Amino acid sequence: MIYVINAGSSSVKFSVFTESPLTEVVSGQAALRDTEIVLQAQVFGTPYESTYPAPETEQTAVMSLVHAATVLLTEQVDESPRMIVHRVVHGGTGFVKPIIVSPEIREALEHLVDLAPLHQPVNLAAIDACAGLFPDIPQIACFDTAFHADQSDLETHFALPAELFARGIRKYGFHGLSYSYIVSQFPRFAIPNSARVIICHLGNGASLCAVHEGRSVASTMGFTALEGLPMGTRSGRLDPGVVLHLITQDGWSADEVEHLLYRESGLKGLSGVSADVRTLEQSESAAAQFALDYFAYRINAEMGSLTAILGGIDVVIFTAGIGEHSVSVRKAVGQRLSQWLPIAIDDQKNVAQRDEISADTSQIRVLRIPTDENLNMAQLAEHMI
Repeated sequence: MIYVINAGSSSVKFSVFTESPLTEVVSGQAALRDTEIVLQAQVFGTPYESTYPAPETEQTAVMSLVHAATVLLTEQVDESPRMIVHRVVHGGTGFVKPIIVSPEIREALEHLVDLAPLHQPVNLAAIDACAGLFPDIPQIACFDTAFHADQSDLETHFALPAELFARGIRKYGFHGLSYSYIVSQFPRFAIPNSARVIICHLGNGASLCAVHEGRSVASTMGFTALEGLPMGTRSGRLDPGVVLHLITQDGWSADEVEHLLYRESGLKGLSGVSADVRTLEQSESAAAQFALDYFAYRINAEMGSLTAILGGIDVVIFTAGIGEHSVSVRKAVGQRLSQWLPIAIDDQKNVAQRDEISADTSQIRVLRIPTDENLNMAQLAEHMI
């Protein structure tokens, strides 16, 4: 069996696969939903659900998700794994393919925590927890940054002195395991390799990726997973002068600025209500509606940038939690795109959550493809072993 642990900033998704062929027999998620931790799973066909209050501090709550996921696996699955596969958000410049985690590799990944402070500690906590439970089982790290490793120098450079690029101050890109899976599905949806595609990974963490010839050409996330679109609690693109002003003029510490940008901004900061799109969609608050409008506004703007880089666009794909499930977000984005692109979303197909939601009149295909990072990681690890 292969265990897969996919630890994110607000949820931990987990799977168990039997081999030859890979078949998912356990799937589940431990997720933060405002003030609660919700644990849901399908264990060999039997549903499992538990809900309990989240710890007071968000970092402690996220670590509790790792604990909940690993405890469920040890209690509900009798057979020990042959390998345990982990999503690790940041691989820096040194990790561009899956690797078995040794103590030396674990230490190297620790040095990248500052580049992904919401994710890397949780990823490493999952590795540590599994090492304690299964000390003799190989653990394999798969990296979110790896899919973007071949982007051009024009895409990966900031307009900073060359010595900073040499020290790793550059654009990396994230959500690569999700994008890699979506690209693997192109043949199933008759998307030719030559197509110019923009994939919209919209979840608590959100980004866009321009793909051509099956490769990442450009993406909205940069040096950290803070760049690009506004997200659940992250600010997204921001004038760096704001950070300088808060530090030099208002006396904020670096820790205070980090907390603001990673944990109190985005949809949560704009709405003052919640980071969860489902909660915002149900809210009658004007601020909640503004947050959703701003989200669609920024997606439209970033789509313009990526379309320019691609030199045109043939296919738009929505994926991840919001992209797969939110009818209203897809509709709002489609309406904005239709003002400058020959694109149209069919309302009935959109509401019905069809795979293809573009209208017959649309010259650009619009698809809704559920991502499966866990299957992608299991395939990568099985191939590697």
